[in-house]
Amino acid sequence: MKLKVLKPIFAETASHLVNTASRFEETILLKKEHWVVDAKSLLGVLALSLQPGQTLELDSKGDNSSDVIAAFLSLGLFEEA
Repeated sequence: MKLKVLKPIFAETASHLVNTASRFEETILLKKEHWVVDAKSLLGVLALSLQPGQTLELDSKGDNSSDVIAAFLSLGLFEEA
């Protein structure tokens, strides 16, 4: 699923994102341009340097994909692109 970034994702917001991803057993990948990172990795999320207006792809492997998407959208950091 493609997501549009609404707020810059730095230390505190990146930590919230990683904590949200870590609640799920699924493998959750964030893809931006040539970058592919594990959403459960703080350093990976920070490396993406996500800024408002950018788009990324959220790829969740597992049975709870819709729950993962809902959890990410509920953070207020993203909207569907």
